[in-house]
Amino acid sequence: MGNESINWDKLGFDYIKTDKRYLSHWRNGEWDKGTLTSDNVLHISEGSTALHYGQQCFEGLKAYRCKDGSINLFRPDQNAARMQRSCARLLMPQVSTEQFIEACKDVVRANERFIPPYGTGGALYLRPFVIGVGDNIGVRTAPEFIFSIFCIPVGAYFKGGLTPHNFLISSYDRAAPQGTGAAKVGGNYAASLMPGSQAKKAHFADAIYLDPMTHTKIEEVGSANFFGITHDNKFVTPNSPSVLPGITRLSLIELAKTRLGLEVVEGDVFIDKLSDFKEAGACGTAAVITPIGGISYNDKLHVFHSETEVGPVTQKLYKELTGVQTGDIEAPAGWIVKV
Repeated sequence: MGNESINWDKLGFDYIKTDKRYLSHWRNGEWDKGTLTSDNVLHISEGSTALHYGQQCFEGLKAYRCKDGSINLFRPDQNAARMQRSCARLLMPQVSTEQFIEACKDVVRANERFIPPYGTGGALYLRPFVIGVGDNIGVRTAPEFIFSIFCIPVGAYFKGGLTPHNFLISSYDRAAPQGTGAAKVGGNYAASLMPGSQAKKAHFADAIYLDPMTHTKIEEVGSANFFGITHDNKFVTPNSPSVLPGITRLSLIELAKTRLGLEVVEGDVFIDKLSDFKEAGACGTAAVITPIGGISYNDKLHVFHSETEVGPVTQKLYKELTGVQTGDIEAPAGWIVKV
């Protein structure tokens, strides 16, 4: 597909084959230097641990076209660090921060024609991943591994962009206590497919998961993190060992505190205390910020600011975050890596 056939203003979050992807192999105790390839098909052993035992993890980050034509990578060091933690949790070799960032740069440069133009609201989404491969059948760590990064041009994850969406509290658990909830591994997302599908069939944007121990506290919104704005202007986001530590969440915490002057609270968000919040949202690399219009729990819909209009604090957070990402607003030190 050539970029001339892409409607930049109507991009969603769908796979589009781009020109090049990065591929590196771990053999004999080390990663090779990696290479760019046009082949988007992986060739792996049928006994690969990624296929049978879920030994794999992934990341998601974006490259943005700036007004002056330059390209920004947003906090890739944080994605590298999180992937290192995920790899450690699943007994996979870690990819160094240097190799991770340089590989991201290589992929962006090789696919520059797919970066959505400045002002369209789109970005180039990068999907790094590590998988266990090689001939194996026993439940053990793999003999070999692949580290790869591909990219796709994307728009809004939820249709409609920055518009409120309603969500449904699920009776299912996303992750187990003391499990892999804080690691970005495929099993967590496989567990969300059924409840997510059920929520969509009931005409909600996605499912919201409560804490697996007590089912009394909000933990995650689909594949994104939750935040709420209290009536006294506190930015509140769940703090739990089974919540994925999102890069967007981490960034909003700092922006809320330093740019908007909000008090930040990382703590419990009880499902029976939703009235404490005047606004709520979901945040993540793919979703950016999705305002939550309402949450349905026990057949009752609790509406926050509005089901149709974005709350003022959420609007300010979105403007600040996206402005930093695209270079329109000065970024905190170390947040932007130029390609």
